[in-house]
Amino acid sequence: MSHDPTIRLTVAQAVVKFLSSQYSVLDDDRQRFIPVAAGIFGHGNVAGFSQAFSQYADEIPFIQGRNEQSLAHAGSALAKASGRRQTLAVTASIGPGAMNLVTAAALATVNRLPLLLLPGDTYATKRQGPVLQELENPQDADLTVNDAFRPVSAFFARITRPEQLITALPKAFRVLANPAETGAVVLSLPQDIQSHAFDFPVSLFREREWSIRRTIPQPGDLDQAASVLASAKKPLIIAGGGVHYSEAREALAEFAGSTGIPVAETFGGKGAALNDADWALGGIGLEGNPATNRLVAQADVIVSIGTRLTDFATGSQTMFKNPDVAFVAINIAELDTVKQGAVAVLSDAKLGIEALSRRLSAYSVPGDWTAEIASQKADWAARRSQAIDPDIVFDRQAPENAELAIPDTDAVVTQGQLIGLLQEHAQPGDTLIAAAGGPPGDLLKVWDATDDRRCHLEFGFSCMGYEIPAGIGVRLADPQSTGRVTVFIGDGTFLMNPTEILTAAQEHLDITYVISENHGFQVIRRLQMMKYGQQFGNDFRYRGDGEAAGLSGDYLHVDLGEIASGLGAETIRATSAEEIRTALNDTRTTHGPVAIIVPTVPLVDLPGSEVFWDVAPAEVAEQEWVGALRTEYEQGLEDQRWHV
Repeated sequence: MSHDPTIRLTVAQAVVKFLSSQYSVLDDDRQRFIPVAAGIFGHGNVAGFSQAFSQYADEIPFIQGRNEQSLAHAGSALAKASGRRQTLAVTASIGPGAMNLVTAAALATVNRLPLLLLPGDTYATKRQGPVLQELENPQDADLTVNDAFRPVSAFFARITRPEQLITALPKAFRVLANPAETGAVVLSLPQDIQSHAFDFPVSLFREREWSIRRTIPQPGDLDQAASVLASAKKPLIIAGGGVHYSEAREALAEFAGSTGIPVAETFGGKGAALNDADWALGGIGLEGNPATNRLVAQADVIVSIGTRLTDFATGSQTMFKNPDVAFVAINIAELDTVKQGAVAVLSDAKLGIEALSRRLSAYSVPGDWTAEIASQKADWAARRSQAIDPDIVFDRQAPENAELAIPDTDAVVTQGQLIGLLQEHAQPGDTLIAAAGGPPGDLLKVWDATDDRRCHLEFGFSCMGYEIPAGIGVRLADPQSTGRVTVFIGDGTFLMNPTEILTAAQEHLDITYVISENHGFQVIRRLQMMKYGQQFGNDFRYRGDGEAAGLSGDYLHVDLGEIASGLGAETIRATSAEEIRTALNDTRTTHGPVAIIVPTVPLVDLPGSEVFWDVAPAEVAEQEWVGALRTEYEQGLEDQRWHV
């Protein structure tokens, strides 16, 4: 009787050795699935995983980080930037270290981005009695804090015996490589089990290729979709992140170009349009541009491709105003194909677009729809240009600004004008990153991501603290690229989680951080004014003398440059348009992290989207002005519709 040869390894060694031999394959492109590992060691993983990663350091480099959540965000950003073909493996100690990964797990799962997490867990043997950082539950002796991962993970396995890895590891990578199911994959590893040895089959560690498979559309589904579109007078496409992940941008451009169907972009779909063609509309929804949203309101057929259609894209179900509107959905996730009562095409975006294009080869939109698209685009182009022009001196005393009571700061440019400066500096191959607060919405509205001026927006989870570590992930996705990686971030988010700047310095990564200093959580302040009517707890202010509630003193004195400099970044404070231009140009080829701090005028926003968002003001309140806001909200609800 023959037996497969074995190799004696600890559980931690077996995990790391397995990771080093896994490859993703999309079409003919083969890449290391886990090119880099990262983590922070504590008593719950230092004996097992630090030894294992040290032993296999030549096969899988290890990044030391400052915060476990940040390292996992870097893994999600790597996944997003690589088209879901790569990610990080992130290890953490038991207790607080592991719990720091939960938010990052939710972000990855919500965005359907592969992420491998290896948190330590409390002892499997339990002979030690209650141990440091253990949660004791009198009703469930097997419960640990790591069970918090279960609802936010795409796959969870607690490894309590070494041989469980033989089946758990392939299952984990099946999920990582499945674009319809992917998300955070969690292997919870008790501290003692990490160091246990076992005779593992050598075959477990052979090189494996995990195919990222393209779902092939069914002919009947395509026929129904083509039939709906063939009679459309005002069709419109909503492009989501699936267009990027399936490499469907060229197919989309050919389809839109041949039919004249306009294309709007979600946060995830930003940059789906290859060039600024007649059919390219830009951002949609609550933070989209008003021209796009007016066209959506008229559309009689909506084709959503690779998008989940969240409330930001649908205006909380108020945007599709044509009473006869019909829907077609192309998506690899069946859950998303049936939204809005759509004709469902379960398909890879690229294959679905190509197949639908063949069926509609003789179709083109009516001339009056083409004319309406051109008119709306021209109107928005003029407004956009004015809003982001950095050479128009902002006048606080202008009638449209005076009523805002704009505070007197040292800022000269608005955040929109700062985006204009970033836009004129951007080159093909550059990537601009944003995730929370004002920057992602502003970029969706006005950034021109055509001609490969990439825009990396994480807005599925809208997670503050994602942006700075995301720069690391994006740089790791293409380390040989000379394109500039720029993190665009507000001061509120920057102060929440700046520490991975030090990791970028440690790893000699070329990343630029452009920090918009507008003294607070300004985008939430804006929403607060719309839904409550007064600022409360969003401006960065000192508490006034004798003040019990609120914060109404002077702005906080915070030196963002000193923080960034102390973490290893070359730091520049630039105020005027020319100073900002000079700072961007002079640092384009700088090696290592760069931080450019730009004071921006508070309370000044880009033009509105003209879209409703279902955020309810208080139904009763002592402040008399809240009642009017509630009435306005209830009027907005009248446009809300279900499409089934």
